[in-house]
Amino acid sequence: MSVYVHPIHSTDQLEQYVKFGIDLYKGNDCYVPPLVRDDMATLNPDVNPAFEFCRAQSFMAFRNGEPVGTITAIINEAANAKSGRADLRFGFVEFIDDAEVVDALFAAVEEWGRSQGMTHIIGPMGFSDMDHEGMLIDGFDQVGTMATIYNHPYYPEHMQRLGFEKEVDWVEYRITVPEQIPERYQRVADLVARKFGLKVHKITSRSKVKEQYGQAIFDLINESYAGLYGYSPLTPRQINYYIDEYIGMLRLEDVCLVVDSDDRLVAVGISMPSMSRALQKSRGRLWPTGWFHLLKALKGGSDVVDLLLVAVKPEYQGKGVNAMLFCDLIPHYRANGYREAESNLELEGNESVQKQWEAFERRLHRRRRAYRKPIAPQVKVLP
Repeated sequence: MSVYVHPIHSTDQLEQYVKFGIDLYKGNDCYVPPLVRDDMATLNPDVNPAFEFCRAQSFMAFRNGEPVGTITAIINEAANAKSGRADLRFGFVEFIDDAEVVDALFAAVEEWGRSQGMTHIIGPMGFSDMDHEGMLIDGFDQVGTMATIYNHPYYPEHMQRLGFEKEVDWVEYRITVPEQIPERYQRVADLVARKFGLKVHKITSRSKVKEQYGQAIFDLINESYAGLYGYSPLTPRQINYYIDEYIGMLRLEDVCLVVDSDDRLVAVGISMPSMSRALQKSRGRLWPTGWFHLLKALKGGSDVVDLLLVAVKPEYQGKGVNAMLFCDLIPHYRANGYREAESNLELEGNESVQKQWEAFERRLHRRRRAYRKPIAPQVKVLP
Protein backbone atom coordinates (compact mmCIF):
# COMPACT_ATOMS: atom_id res chain seq x y z
CA MET A 1 0.00 0.00 0.00
CA SER A 2 1.06 3.60 -0.49
CA VAL A 3 2.19 5.84 2.34
CA TYR A 4 -0.30 8.18 3.96
CA VAL A 5 0.54 11.02 6.33
CA HIS A 6 -1.67 12.13 9.22
CA PRO A 7 -1.42 15.37 11.22
CA ILE A 8 -1.04 14.81 14.96
CA HIS A 9 -3.82 16.26 17.11
CA SER A 10 -4.46 14.09 20.18
CA THR A 11 -2.33 13.12 23.19
CA ASP A 12 -2.50 9.44 22.24
CA GLN A 13 -1.27 10.23 18.74
CA LEU A 14 1.54 12.35 20.16
CA GLU A 15 2.68 9.53 22.44
CA GLN A 16 2.75 7.13 19.48
CA TYR A 17 4.72 9.77 17.54
CA VAL A 18 7.40 10.09 20.24
CA LYS A 19 7.68 6.34 20.82
CA PHE A 20 8.21 5.65 17.11
CA GLY A 21 11.74 7.05 17.18
CA ILE A 22 12.66 5.00 20.23
CA ASP A 23 11.40 1.81 18.57
CA LEU A 24 13.22 2.66 15.31
CA TYR A 25 16.62 2.47 17.06
CA LYS A 26 15.97 -0.61 19.16
CA GLY A 27 19.24 -2.49 19.59
CA ASN A 28 21.39 0.47 18.45
CA ASP A 29 24.08 1.02 21.09
CA CYS A 30 24.77 4.63 20.03
CA TYR A 31 21.20 5.98 20.14
CA VAL A 32 20.17 7.84 23.30
CA PRO A 33 16.38 8.05 23.66
CA PRO A 34 14.63 11.13 24.99
CA LEU A 35 12.29 10.90 27.94
CA VAL A 36 8.86 10.39 26.37
CA ARG A 37 7.27 12.89 28.72
CA ASP A 38 9.84 15.58 27.82
CA ASP A 39 9.31 15.33 24.06
CA MET A 40 5.55 15.21 24.53
CA ALA A 41 5.75 18.39 26.61
CA THR A 42 7.92 20.10 24.00
CA LEU A 43 5.45 19.32 21.23
CA ASN A 44 2.37 20.27 23.27
CA PRO A 45 1.21 23.89 22.76
CA ASP A 46 -0.53 23.80 26.14
CA VAL A 47 2.78 23.08 27.91
CA ASN A 48 5.69 24.49 25.89
CA PRO A 49 5.93 28.30 26.30
CA ALA A 50 7.78 28.53 22.95
CA PHE A 51 4.34 28.38 21.33
CA GLU A 52 3.99 32.04 22.36
CA PHE A 53 6.10 32.88 19.30
CA CYS A 54 6.01 29.62 17.33
CA ARG A 55 3.47 27.78 15.20
CA ALA A 56 3.85 24.07 14.62
CA GLN A 57 2.24 20.96 13.21
CA SER A 58 3.45 17.40 13.68
CA PHE A 59 2.87 14.64 11.12
CA MET A 60 3.17 10.86 11.19
CA ALA A 61 3.51 8.57 8.18
CA PHE A 62 1.88 5.13 7.98
CA ARG A 63 1.98 2.15 5.62
CA ASN A 64 -0.39 -0.78 6.06
CA GLY A 65 -1.49 0.78 9.33
CA GLU A 66 2.04 0.72 10.76
CA PRO A 67 3.99 3.90 11.61
CA VAL A 68 6.98 4.48 9.34
CA GLY A 69 8.02 8.09 9.98
CA THR A 70 7.53 11.33 11.92
CA ILE A 71 8.26 15.01 11.35
CA THR A 72 7.27 18.36 12.88
CA ALA A 73 6.93 21.64 10.98
CA ILE A 74 7.83 24.72 13.05
CA ILE A 75 7.67 28.43 12.32
CA ASN A 76 9.71 30.45 14.81
CA GLU A 77 8.30 33.94 14.33
CA ALA A 78 10.95 35.56 16.55
CA ALA A 79 13.86 34.00 14.62
CA ASN A 80 12.28 34.92 11.28
CA ALA A 81 11.73 38.51 12.40
CA LYS A 82 15.39 38.69 13.45
CA SER A 83 16.73 37.19 10.19
CA GLY A 84 14.20 38.80 7.86
CA ARG A 85 13.54 35.42 6.28
CA ALA A 86 10.43 33.28 5.91
CA ASP A 87 11.90 30.00 7.11
CA LEU A 88 10.02 26.85 7.95
CA ARG A 89 11.90 24.61 10.37
CA PHE A 90 11.58 20.84 10.39
CA GLY A 91 12.49 18.81 13.45
CA PHE A 92 11.83 15.64 15.44
CA VAL A 93 12.23 13.79 12.14
CA GLU A 94 12.53 10.00 12.05
CA PHE A 95 11.93 7.60 9.18
CA ILE A 96 12.66 4.15 7.83
CA ASP A 97 15.03 3.89 4.88
CA ASP A 98 12.38 4.30 2.20
CA ALA A 99 12.21 7.10 -0.39
CA GLU A 100 8.41 7.00 -0.60
CA VAL A 101 8.14 7.54 3.16
CA VAL A 102 10.67 10.37 3.22
CA ASP A 103 9.10 12.10 0.23
CA ALA A 104 5.63 11.91 1.79
CA LEU A 105 6.80 13.35 5.12
CA PHE A 106 8.61 16.31 3.59
CA ALA A 107 5.80 16.94 1.10
CA ALA A 108 3.36 17.25 4.01
CA VAL A 109 5.64 19.65 5.89
CA GLU A 110 6.38 21.79 2.85
CA GLU A 111 2.69 22.00 1.95
CA TRP A 112 1.88 23.18 5.47
CA GLY A 113 4.71 25.71 5.39
CA ARG A 114 3.67 26.96 1.96
CA SER A 115 0.15 27.53 3.26
CA GLN A 116 1.67 29.65 6.06
CA GLY A 117 3.61 31.84 3.63
CA MET A 118 7.06 30.30 4.16
CA THR A 119 9.60 30.31 1.32
CA HIS A 120 12.42 28.06 2.59
CA ILE A 121 12.71 24.94 4.73
CA ILE A 122 15.62 24.43 7.15
CA GLY A 123 16.55 21.84 9.73
CA PRO A 124 16.55 19.73 11.66
CA MET A 125 15.90 22.40 14.26
CA GLY A 126 13.56 22.76 17.21
CA PHE A 127 11.46 25.57 18.60
CA SER A 128 14.52 27.20 20.19
CA ASP A 129 18.18 26.51 20.97
CA MET A 130 17.05 24.58 24.03
CA ASP A 131 15.82 21.83 21.68
CA HIS A 132 17.87 19.34 19.67
CA GLU A 133 19.24 20.52 16.34
CA GLY A 134 21.51 19.31 13.57
CA MET A 135 21.44 16.01 11.66
CA LEU A 136 24.35 13.69 12.40
CA ILE A 137 26.57 13.36 9.30
CA ASP A 138 29.73 11.89 10.87
CA GLY A 139 30.31 9.88 14.04
CA PHE A 140 27.59 7.26 13.70
CA ASP A 141 29.68 4.83 15.78
CA GLN A 142 29.85 7.24 18.75
CA VAL A 143 27.40 7.11 21.67
CA GLY A 144 25.16 10.18 21.56
CA THR A 145 24.32 12.55 24.39
CA MET A 146 21.01 13.62 25.87
CA ALA A 147 21.47 17.07 24.30
CA THR A 148 21.98 15.89 20.71
CA ILE A 149 20.27 14.05 17.88
CA TYR A 150 21.31 10.57 16.78
CA ASN A 151 20.20 9.33 13.38
CA HIS A 152 20.94 6.50 10.97
CA PRO A 153 23.59 7.06 8.25
CA TYR A 154 20.92 6.95 5.56
CA TYR A 155 19.31 10.17 6.80
CA PRO A 156 21.78 12.62 5.15
CA GLU A 157 21.62 10.54 1.96
CA HIS A 158 17.90 11.24 1.70
CA MET A 159 18.47 14.93 2.43
CA GLN A 160 20.85 15.16 -0.52
CA ARG A 161 18.44 13.23 -2.72
CA LEU A 162 15.68 15.73 -1.88
CA GLY A 163 17.90 18.64 -2.94
CA PHE A 164 18.78 20.02 0.49
CA GLU A 165 22.10 21.85 0.82
CA LYS A 166 24.32 22.65 3.78
CA GLU A 167 23.25 25.63 5.87
CA VAL A 168 25.61 25.27 8.87
CA ASP A 169 27.63 22.54 10.56
CA TRP A 170 28.29 21.91 14.22
CA VAL A 171 31.25 19.96 15.62
CA GLU A 172 31.59 18.03 18.87
CA TYR A 173 34.74 17.12 20.78
CA ARG A 174 35.59 14.34 23.19
CA ILE A 175 38.01 15.87 25.69
CA THR A 176 40.27 14.11 28.18
CA VAL A 177 39.90 15.58 31.65
CA PRO A 178 43.50 16.36 32.74
CA GLU A 179 44.82 15.17 36.07
CA GLN A 180 46.05 18.69 36.79
CA ILE A 181 44.90 22.12 35.70
CA PRO A 182 47.01 23.08 32.65
CA GLU A 183 49.60 25.65 33.73
CA ARG A 184 48.60 27.99 30.91
CA TYR A 185 44.96 27.90 32.02
CA GLN A 186 45.83 28.66 35.64
CA ARG A 187 48.05 31.55 34.63
CA VAL A 188 45.33 33.08 32.44
CA ALA A 189 42.66 32.56 35.09
CA ASP A 190 44.73 34.32 37.76
CA LEU A 191 45.52 37.21 35.42
CA VAL A 192 41.90 37.72 34.36
CA ALA A 193 40.63 37.59 37.94
CA ARG A 194 43.09 40.31 39.03
CA LYS A 195 42.65 42.50 35.96
CA PHE A 196 38.83 42.63 36.03
CA GLY A 197 38.14 42.05 39.71
CA LEU A 198 36.35 38.76 39.07
CA LYS A 199 35.85 35.79 41.36
CA VAL A 200 34.42 32.27 41.22
CA HIS A 201 31.17 31.72 43.06
CA LYS A 202 30.19 28.19 44.01
CA ILE A 203 26.56 27.34 44.66
CA THR A 204 25.72 25.30 47.73
CA SER A 205 21.92 25.21 47.54
CA ARG A 206 19.57 24.44 44.65
CA SER A 207 16.97 26.76 46.11
CA LYS A 208 19.53 29.58 46.05
CA VAL A 209 20.26 28.85 42.40
CA LYS A 210 16.61 29.49 41.56
CA GLU A 211 16.17 32.45 43.87
CA GLN A 212 19.45 34.28 43.34
CA TYR A 213 20.81 33.23 39.95
CA GLY A 214 18.13 31.38 37.96
CA GLN A 215 16.89 34.46 36.11
CA ALA A 216 20.41 35.90 35.80
CA ILE A 217 21.76 32.70 34.21
CA PHE A 218 19.15 32.71 31.46
CA ASP A 219 19.47 36.46 30.93
CA LEU A 220 23.19 35.85 30.42
CA ILE A 221 22.44 33.03 27.95
CA ASN A 222 20.18 35.37 25.96
CA GLU A 223 22.86 38.04 25.92
CA SER A 224 25.85 35.84 25.06
CA TYR A 225 24.08 33.63 22.49
CA ALA A 226 22.27 36.48 20.69
CA GLY A 227 24.52 36.33 17.63
CA LEU A 228 24.46 32.55 17.16
CA TYR A 229 22.80 30.91 14.19
CA GLY A 230 19.01 30.64 14.53
CA TYR A 231 18.92 31.89 18.12
CA SER A 232 15.76 33.54 19.42
CA PRO A 233 15.78 35.04 22.94
CA LEU A 234 14.15 32.99 25.67
CA THR A 235 10.98 34.68 26.91
CA PRO A 236 10.16 35.18 30.60
CA ARG A 237 7.77 32.20 30.47
CA GLN A 238 10.42 30.00 28.87
CA ILE A 239 12.97 31.05 31.49
CA ASN A 240 10.61 30.19 34.33
CA TYR A 241 9.79 26.87 32.64
CA TYR A 242 13.44 25.85 32.31
CA ILE A 243 14.30 27.01 35.83
CA ASP A 244 11.53 24.81 37.23
CA GLU A 245 12.31 21.85 34.97
CA TYR A 246 16.08 21.59 35.01
CA ILE A 247 17.91 23.56 37.69
CA GLY A 248 16.77 21.09 40.34
CA MET A 249 18.57 18.31 38.42
CA LEU A 250 22.00 19.93 38.52
CA ARG A 251 24.88 18.49 40.46
CA LEU A 252 26.06 21.70 42.10
CA GLU A 253 29.79 20.99 42.08
CA ASP A 254 29.53 20.64 38.27
CA VAL A 255 28.30 24.24 37.97
CA CYS A 256 30.53 27.31 38.14
CA LEU A 257 29.60 30.99 38.24
CA VAL A 258 31.97 33.91 37.76
CA VAL A 259 30.86 37.24 39.22
CA ASP A 260 32.30 40.75 39.32
CA SER A 261 33.09 42.87 42.38
CA ASP A 262 29.39 43.76 42.69
CA ASP A 263 28.37 40.06 42.52
CA ARG A 264 26.87 40.52 39.06
CA LEU A 265 27.00 37.40 36.90
CA VAL A 266 29.72 37.52 34.24
CA ALA A 267 30.01 33.88 33.16
CA VAL A 268 28.49 30.47 33.83
CA GLY A 269 29.57 26.93 33.07
CA ILE A 270 26.92 24.23 33.48
CA SER A 271 27.76 20.55 33.20
CA MET A 272 26.39 17.30 34.51
CA PRO A 273 27.19 13.59 34.49
CA SER A 274 26.48 11.90 31.17
CA MET A 275 22.96 10.50 31.19
CA SER A 276 23.42 8.54 27.96
CA ARG A 277 23.64 5.01 29.36
CA ALA A 278 20.95 5.71 31.95
CA LEU A 279 18.55 6.94 29.27
CA GLN A 280 19.30 3.87 27.17
CA LYS A 281 18.40 1.64 30.10
CA SER A 282 15.24 3.62 30.80
CA ARG A 283 14.02 3.32 27.17
CA GLY A 284 12.59 6.80 27.53
CA ARG A 285 10.44 5.99 30.55
CA LEU A 286 10.71 7.09 34.19
CA TRP A 287 8.54 4.20 35.37
CA PRO A 288 8.81 1.57 36.59
CA THR A 289 12.64 1.55 36.81
CA GLY A 290 13.84 4.40 34.59
CA TRP A 291 14.03 6.83 37.52
CA PHE A 292 16.51 4.52 39.28
CA HIS A 293 18.98 4.56 36.37
CA LEU A 294 18.71 8.33 35.97
CA LEU A 295 19.14 8.98 39.69
CA LYS A 296 22.18 6.69 39.81
CA ALA A 297 23.79 8.60 36.92
CA LEU A 298 23.07 11.95 38.57
CA LYS A 299 24.75 10.75 41.76
CA GLY A 300 27.94 9.84 39.92
CA GLY A 301 27.46 6.66 37.93
CA SER A 302 29.37 7.90 34.87
CA ASP A 303 32.99 8.68 34.04
CA VAL A 304 31.90 11.16 31.34
CA VAL A 305 30.72 14.72 32.00
CA ASP A 306 28.53 16.61 29.52
CA LEU A 307 29.46 20.28 29.06
CA LEU A 308 25.93 21.54 28.57
CA LEU A 309 26.68 25.22 28.14
CA VAL A 310 29.21 27.96 28.70
CA ALA A 311 27.98 31.55 28.55
CA VAL A 312 30.16 34.65 28.96
CA LYS A 313 28.96 38.25 29.00
CA PRO A 314 29.82 39.78 25.58
CA GLU A 315 32.20 42.43 26.97
CA TYR A 316 34.28 39.68 28.61
CA GLN A 317 34.34 37.27 25.67
CA GLY A 318 37.79 36.46 24.30
CA LYS A 319 39.48 37.73 27.46
CA GLY A 320 40.16 34.42 29.20
CA VAL A 321 37.16 34.21 31.55
CA ASN A 322 36.57 30.64 30.34
CA ALA A 323 39.85 29.71 32.02
CA MET A 324 38.40 30.73 35.38
CA LEU A 325 35.44 28.40 34.84
CA PHE A 326 37.51 25.34 34.00
CA CYS A 327 40.20 25.97 36.61
CA ASP A 328 37.40 25.66 39.13
CA LEU A 329 35.64 22.72 37.47
CA ILE A 330 38.57 20.43 36.60
CA PRO A 331 39.41 19.44 40.22
CA HIS A 332 35.71 18.69 40.83
CA TYR A 333 35.60 16.62 37.63
CA ARG A 334 38.55 14.52 38.78
CA ALA A 335 37.12 14.14 42.28
CA ASN A 336 33.79 12.98 40.82
CA GLY A 337 35.46 10.35 38.68
CA TYR A 338 35.04 12.01 35.28
CA ARG A 339 37.77 11.02 32.87
CA GLU A 340 36.32 12.47 29.66
CA ALA A 341 34.06 15.37 28.71
CA GLU A 342 31.61 15.92 25.85
CA SER A 343 31.71 19.41 24.38
CA ASN A 344 28.30 19.02 22.71
CA LEU A 345 27.43 21.32 19.79
CA GLU A 346 29.76 24.11 18.65
CA LEU A 347 29.32 25.94 15.35
CA GLU A 348 32.24 24.93 13.15
CA GLY A 349 33.13 28.57 12.48
CA ASN A 350 33.10 29.57 16.15
CA GLU A 351 36.87 29.62 16.57
CA SER A 352 36.79 31.50 19.87
CA VAL A 353 34.86 28.65 21.48
CA GLN A 354 37.03 25.92 20.00
CA LYS A 355 40.24 27.66 21.10
CA GLN A 356 39.33 27.01 24.72
CA TRP A 357 40.10 23.31 24.15
CA GLU A 358 43.61 23.87 22.75
CA ALA A 359 45.26 23.11 26.08
CA PHE A 360 43.50 19.73 26.33
CA GLU A 361 43.89 16.35 24.69
CA ARG A 362 40.84 16.11 22.44
CA ARG A 363 39.40 14.64 19.27
CA LEU A 364 36.63 15.79 16.96
CA HIS A 365 34.31 12.81 16.99
CA ARG A 366 30.94 14.01 15.69
CA ARG A 367 29.72 16.46 13.08
CA ARG A 368 26.14 17.45 12.36
CA ARG A 369 24.39 19.68 9.85
CA ALA A 370 21.40 21.93 9.33
CA TYR A 371 20.11 21.79 5.77
CA ARG A 372 18.21 24.34 3.69
CA LYS A 373 16.30 24.50 0.43
CA PRO A 374 13.58 26.64 -1.19
CA ILE A 375 9.98 25.53 -0.87
CA ALA A 376 8.63 25.02 -4.38
CA PRO A 377 5.66 27.26 -5.18
CA GLN A 378 2.24 25.72 -5.60
CA VAL A 379 1.72 24.67 -9.22
CA LYS A 380 -1.50 26.06 -10.65
CA VAL A 381 -3.26 23.89 -13.19
CA LEU A 382 -4.88 25.93 -15.96
CA PRO A 383 -8.47 25.01 -16.82
